[in-house]
Amino acid sequence: MYPPIGRCPVCGETMNITRLYCRACDTTIEGHFELGRFSRLTPEQLAFVETFMRCEGKLTRVQEELEISYPTARSRLVDAIRALGYQVEESKEEMSADDRRDILEQLARGEISSERAIRLLQGD
Repeated sequence: MYPPIGRCPVCGETMNITRLYCRACDTTIEGHFELGRFSRLTPEQLAFVETFMRCEGKLTRVQEELEISYPTARSRLVDAIRALGYQVEESKEEMSADDRRDILEQLARGEISSERAIRLLQGD
């Protein structure tokens, strides 16, 4: 069995299911059924959301598990939220102590430049 695709490969619009079938009792139901918001996600976005949930919504844990930077984890989360059809406000929210520490640790390990660290700490 193949998972249903959420977007039309031709035009990109949302796909609908028109038939449901039960292999156990041979019942078929026809109509127009929505796949749900999660069908809009790409396989990569869905894998990210599953990791995000497994990490209890903590981006610092997500970045450790996926071995990506905090800004990359945040960007992937925003992409998934938008793919689900929600708006994301681009506000400069206050950074948590854990996030600041993660940026400073990346700087100490030489993973980012001091200029990049300053920009991240300033919320840019």
